[in-house]
Amino acid sequence: MVERPSVLFVCVHNAGRSQMAAGFLRELGQDRIEVRSAGSEPADQLNPVAVEAMAEEGIDITAAAPNILTPEAVQASDVVITMGCGDACPIYPGKRYEDWELDDPAGQGIETVRDIRDDIKARIEQLVSELMPTTDAQQQR
Repeated sequence: MVERPSVLFVCVHNAGRSQMAAGFLRELGQDRIEVRSAGSEPADQLNPVAVEAMAEEGIDITAAAPNILTPEAVQASDVVITMGCGDACPIYPGKRYEDWELDDPAGQGIETVRDIRDDIKARIEQLVSELMPTTDAQQQR
């Protein structure tokens, strides 16, 4: 059996962007990709507007909780995607790193968060097609 690729999403508070990305990847990856998320300074709870925006897409992220970023999480991941956490993420050889420039949904209204959510969804669809280059990645569109 082929080992599942693993992706770690990192943002500062692990309450909005990274949690939305993780929710989309779990949904679109259909358990074929291991998903982690973490923050350099995790918040106490998820951003309620991010939760609402994802619910509009039929994705429930309420069971998620902000996690602290650890070197072990980075080492255990094949792809590390950062979202505005700067140099807080440790770099390890052999990992694929991407930095997604996304607005922070903290303190934003639902309209702004929907735009961020839609941007994240498009990026996740692209990521799934790269990590799982099969015809069923295209069928999800």
